[in-house]
Amino acid sequence: MARTPTELLSPADQERRRALRVMKGVALGALILMAVVFVVAFILQERFPWLQYVRAAAEGGMVGALADWFAVTALFRHPLGIPIPHTAIIPHRKDEIGRTLGEFVETNFLEAGVVRAKLESTPIARTAGAWLRDPAHAETVAAEASTVASGILRALSDDEVQDLISDLAREHLLSPQWGPTVGAWLGRVVQADAHRGAVDLGVDSIATWLHANHAAFSGLVSRRLPSWVPSVAMRLVDDTVYNEAVKFVAAIQDDPDHPARRAVDGYLARLADNLQSDPTTIARLEEAKSAVFDSPRVRELAAEAWNTAKAGLLTALADPASGLRRRVSAALVEIGERLSTDAALQHRVDDRIAGAAVFVVDRYRHDIASIITDTVEKWDPAETTEKIELMVGRDLQYIRLNGTIVGALAGLVIFAVAHALLG
Repeated sequence: MARTPTELLSPADQERRRALRVMKGVALGALILMAVVFVVAFILQERFPWLQYVRAAAEGGMVGALADWFAVTALFRHPLGIPIPHTAIIPHRKDEIGRTLGEFVETNFLEAGVVRAKLESTPIARTAGAWLRDPAHAETVAAEASTVASGILRALSDDEVQDLISDLAREHLLSPQWGPTVGAWLGRVVQADAHRGAVDLGVDSIATWLHANHAAFSGLVSRRLPSWVPSVAMRLVDDTVYNEAVKFVAAIQDDPDHPARRAVDGYLARLADNLQSDPTTIARLEEAKSAVFDSPRVRELAAEAWNTAKAGLLTALADPASGLRRRVSAALVEIGERLSTDAALQHRVDDRIAGAAVFVVDRYRHDIASIITDTVEKWDPAETTEKIELMVGRDLQYIRLNGTIVGALAGLVIFAVAHALLG
């Protein structure tokens, strides 16, 4: 059920209504006073001729009061309920009033020059910086931002986020061919000898493993020899293989131009070229890429990573003593400090805020002003009348009171002049 205009009134409007009723009583009381004075003066004017002047003043006061009462009442409703033409103006022209008000706001307030002048005269950045540099204020902002961020994180569907990450990864990471890009990158690495460190690390790792795993060579070759070969010879063969391997790796470590190093360089150079131009090599890389990223385990790891990150963020956002909250608060204090002391930064921020506001006003001024028009159009005529009367009705009652006084003075002057001239 729709609420009545009275039920829609705010406490402030209810106070305005009480004030309006008081002023209506005062204006009505002035009219009644004039009527009483008129009756008394009219009855006694034969005995006391000077009461003719009082009667004329009271008569003029009643005319002025009634005329202004009619004018004020005609704005909001039909006087005495009689549908006199050009009365109840506000209920009948509600939509036109809303459109006019919207056009007035759009033309005079939502104008680029007005908005820019107001914003340029307001030190927005400096004021915001002075407020934000206070650690308590910065903590308040961080707390509110954390609440908003936590709400957003909780509102997000895990499945939808994972699907979005998967779609983005597939579109920007998996769909493009990796071969030419990886090949070009690898070619630049080889050309700049940037791979030498990786080769050295690999050779050092092999050397370390060999020194720690001499026993792994026992039987490596000897078990493939005929059974009639003496065991001493078998051990000698295994030791020889192990020693040669150690010497070979040591030679690679000591000689930056070792043939094995050149072989690795040549292989990497060919691989880089094939990744850019050989369809077979490119296809093999794409197959390996698809096999890795289409693996169910990879999708499970991605889901676990998101869930872990989300839980960690929620915990950090909820804890005022967390590192994240402390760093955010400290960053806000630092921003406030800079905004309040750096004149150049203040100018840039203020200028960009003004530019953004002017852009919004220029682009959406009609849409913003249409809020007024649309809102008034949706109002019930009685509700519109009630709202407007509460805003200006008290002042209009002063007009009624003033009309009574002015009418009384006018009646007195007219009667006095006529009596003086005509007798």
